[in-house]
Amino acid sequence: MVNLFDEIFSEPVTDPNEAARETMRASRRRFYTTATVREREGAFAVELDDKPVRTPARRLLAFPTLPLAERAATEWQSQGEFIDPAKLPLTRLANTIIDAVVGAHAEVAADVARYIASDLLFYRAEGPERLVARQNNEWDPILAWAREAHGARFLLAQGVVFVTQPEAAVAAMRRLIPASLWRLGAVHVITTLTGSALIALALAEQAITPDDAWAAAHVDENWNQEFWGRDDVALARRALRRTEFDAAISVLRLAPEAP
Repeated sequence: MVNLFDEIFSEPVTDPNEAARETMRASRRRFYTTATVREREGAFAVELDDKPVRTPARRLLAFPTLPLAERAATEWQSQGEFIDPAKLPLTRLANTIIDAVVGAHAEVAADVARYIASDLLFYRAEGPERLVARQNNEWDPILAWAREAHGARFLLAQGVVFVTQPEAAVAAMRRLIPASLWRLGAVHVITTLTGSALIALALAEQAITPDDAWAAAHVDENWNQEFWGRDDVALARRALRRTEFDAAISVLRLAPEAP
């Protein structure tokens, strides 16, 4: 079958991380009329003019549930005269999961676990007082959830000096790392976008809303912009990251919890 990503993203790429970067660098004229979904191989595949889409590593672009596949097909159907990879966030996330997470569950889970041990939420500013108060307001509820719902009591520090966390607390949060490959992929993406595994795991457990999670992840960045002024380049990057974040939220909501 035709690998339609070859038509969009130039040379085939075998490394999944490089493939994800390629999708962000390229733009090709739209070459199809209709994006649809068809059940294939026990999953739901996106098709363009009845041709299956394949990932950069030549795997079938297929989703575990129909609603997810329909969202991805809508991304493709909504493209204009030229294909804008930035407007294919769910497709890009699926590429990453299918090409890089499948077969590497332990490694991806271990990466999330490393974030737990040095999470963003543990390290607080020494000042000014308003920034400290804002961090407390946005971050303390997530730590309270970890403590009250899962018995995980973490230590806080001022500044950037590393603090070793209680192993029992880290282990309690590790148990929340999803077994499902799709949900694991979404949690990993949210962790790297926000710098916080606790934010990602709280989202996976529906303990916080996406908007609250996004606000918590940008406390320091928002403070700096308020202090130094608006940075349009940084805001554009954040808007792109938000589309990736929202795609991961869709996976958490619509992918099955079972492996």
